[in-house]
Amino acid sequence: MRAFLSCLSLKKNKQKPRYQEAIILASETSFTINEIKALYDLFKKLSNCIYDDSLIHKEEFHLALLRNSHKQNLFADRVFDLFDVKHKGVIEFEEFVRSLSIFHPNAPKEDKIEFAFRLYDLRQTGYIEHEELKEMVLAILTESELTLSDEEVESIVNKTMMEADSKGDGKIDQEEWKELVEKNPALIKNMTLPYLKDITLAFPSFILNTDFEE
Repeated sequence: MRAFLSCLSLKKNKQKPRYQEAIILASETSFTINEIKALYDLFKKLSNCIYDDSLIHKEEFHLALLRNSHKQNLFADRVFDLFDVKHKGVIEFEEFVRSLSIFHPNAPKEDKIEFAFRLYDLRQTGYIEHEELKEMVLAILTESELTLSDEEVESIVNKTMMEADSKGDGKIDQEEWKELVEKNPALIKNMTLPYLKDITLAFPSFILNTDFEE
């Protein structure tokens, strides 16, 4: 009952957190204090399923998303990299909450658009190019267990590039991406997870089994 938010501290992850840190997270994300409690219990399960260190490693992230810790998937890798804000190769609890908040139904649309852009910007150049878009389309199809012919995939990519690249320079910048999403809202549909709107109702047992230090 005493362990809560043990990964929140910037010091070693075994140190117990303080209530104030949870308040800060709640004030800066779309989650309430109780929802952060629920997320912490979820985080504990994910972060200790392979390595007992209260940090989410890429293998554990893959296991959660793909049910296979060794399966390679570009989409899962990109999401992991964006959650790993500090670029340490692991996800701490604070990073987990702040990143997951973007997927909250109440999160600003602008945040979702920006995150999706960074997801597709594989080489982090500030642009989405033809090959990057194709790689992500293939990864999403694989993750969704859908199969399309090479011609169908190329047609989707070419059509998207033609519609989005209003400047005609062969790449999509953030402004063009935003305009594309405004015309095609379905592009960021997967950036919203409805159950996050009240995770305490989705996972009520979490609240009964967590506590934190004052």
